[in-house]
Amino acid sequence: MAKVASNDLCVVDVQPRMRHLLLMSDQNDGKHKFLCGHDERHWFVAAVPERASVYNVRTAFDALKPAVVRQRENQLKVKSRKRNRRRNEAFIRQGEWFFMPVPEWFRVDERMAFRNEPIARGGGKPHVCEELVRQGGELVYVSPQHPQGLTAMQHRRLISRQPNLRNVQWVAQRRNPLVFVRGKVRHSDHKTIVLNGWHQVLMNTENQSVAMRHVAFID
Repeated sequence: MAKVASNDLCVVDVQPRMRHLLLMSDQNDGKHKFLCGHDERHWFVAAVPERASVYNVRTAFDALKPAVVRQRENQLKVKSRKRNRRRNEAFIRQGEWFFMPVPEWFRVDERMAFRNEPIARGGGKPHVCEELVRQGGELVYVSPQHPQGLTAMQHRRLISRQPNLRNVQWVAQRRNPLVFVRGKVRHSDHKTIVLNGWHQVLMNTENQSVAMRHVAFID
């Protein structure tokens, strides 16, 4: 269950047939907007980026799409009535994740594929992908004390100052890689989707919102 902490709440727009509404919260740090509604099997609250011009449910949906997804919709001339669906010519969506088909000329290195690999934002329940490939990104070293990761240079400097940290369990990972998936994507709150061919994975823009600090998830 998601709750919005607020001093003052105002309903901006309601779409009963969609079971969605746009809520505005007036906080000490400014006004924030939240898209609230029912998505497949559960209720949700999504904080909308403040920089976006949002005045109803439709524009809130648009603001939560990554820029590259909106560009693809424009390129393919997706009709406006299809743009807020979970599936159209440009993408397939499952919760906060967008899956966009890669062009035929783009090559995914299938030798690097992981099977039944989870993807998750923060501490949420993961979506499990039948096949997943990560390409590119920045090499970082992650530890319990540095969950966001340190670059190779930052890691070397830290170890030189505090040699005892050499014994910490560091894991080499990639920050902001391109992620591609194929096959089934499963999640307990959503209907399983099947991706025929490789699709790029893109997260919605909720993490760009200052209002995220006002949303608490209670399970």
